[in-house]
Amino acid sequence: MNLQEMITKCDTANQFQVLIDSFKQIEYAWNIDLDLSSINTGKVKNIILTGLGGSAIGGELLQNFFRKELKYPYTVNRNYELPAYANEETLLLASSYSGNTEETISALSQAIEKKCQIVCVTTGGKMEEIANKHKIPCAKLLKGYQPRFALWINFFTLLKTFHLLKIVPDQSKNVEQAIELLKRKGKEYSVAPNEALNLAESLIGFIPLIYSVSDYTSVVGTRFKGQFNENSKQHSFFGYLPELDHNEIMGWEGYKPSMNFKLINILDDDYNLQVKKRFEITSEVIGKAGGEIINLKSNEPDLKLRLVDLIYLGDWASYYYAVIRGYDPTTIDNINYLKARL
Repeated sequence: MNLQEMITKCDTANQFQVLIDSFKQIEYAWNIDLDLSSINTGKVKNIILTGLGGSAIGGELLQNFFRKELKYPYTVNRNYELPAYANEETLLLASSYSGNTEETISALSQAIEKKCQIVCVTTGGKMEEIANKHKIPCAKLLKGYQPRFALWINFFTLLKTFHLLKIVPDQSKNVEQAIELLKRKGKEYSVAPNEALNLAESLIGFIPLIYSVSDYTSVVGTRFKGQFNENSKQHSFFGYLPELDHNEIMGWEGYKPSMNFKLINILDDDYNLQVKKRFEITSEVIGKAGGEIINLKSNEPDLKLRLVDLIYLGDWASYYYAVIRGYDPTTIDNINYLKARL
């Protein structure tokens, strides 16, 4: 069975086309009409994004995206409760694609009680009802996606929120470049052979382990892991340098090739020089233990674009990893079973 036959058989919801059209999500998000006049940025002293899964990744990408520019303490909250410091000086971004994520609805209710300044990002559901009731600004996302396949509409809506509030510098150029990047890469990855398909094929029979760097590319590790889980129906794990060199590196002392891990290093020229050395030495230790290593590095001119580039590569690779193993990248049966039981 060739690749196109596998795609036709496994991809029942045509996520292949959704991936190709990812750039359209950016275009839609950047044109969302959003009235933020009720938000007093002069009072804001910290920012919290609360969300889970695909609706939290956009918030984590914001952290890495504005590592050097964001002047506010910023937290991504993935739980039912908000941090104790949340108050009227907190800008709370409540992100739920469905609008019904129970943890996010719970945190949103707390944010209202704590008198946080709130912006909701959703397609509707309970979140939109709550936003309308309490006159909370609500950015309406385009319906019809699986939440994890709606990352770009989610992230660029969050980015527009920051842009409109002037929390960060003007983002118009970054948006234009990201659209062009996804257009170009979408064409490239949709035709075999390509880098994403090669990566997927190299992982067959292995459990992917992703090493990235805290604050710089940590979102790439999180995203790769989650996409391998949901799209590929495959266990995957991630770790962050330099922290993992203080603990996880010891796990390789007991490693045996029969354990079938394959390491993906996320590399970047912007890393601290000592972090670059840590990658070299850590990879040497892993290689001596018999571990196989793949180094991934984007060649885009700016770290922001490199983050978008690498995440998009992982999205395509996890998609191909699913179909060449005979799995539908859309289905999430275990998650649906869990939600029903809850």
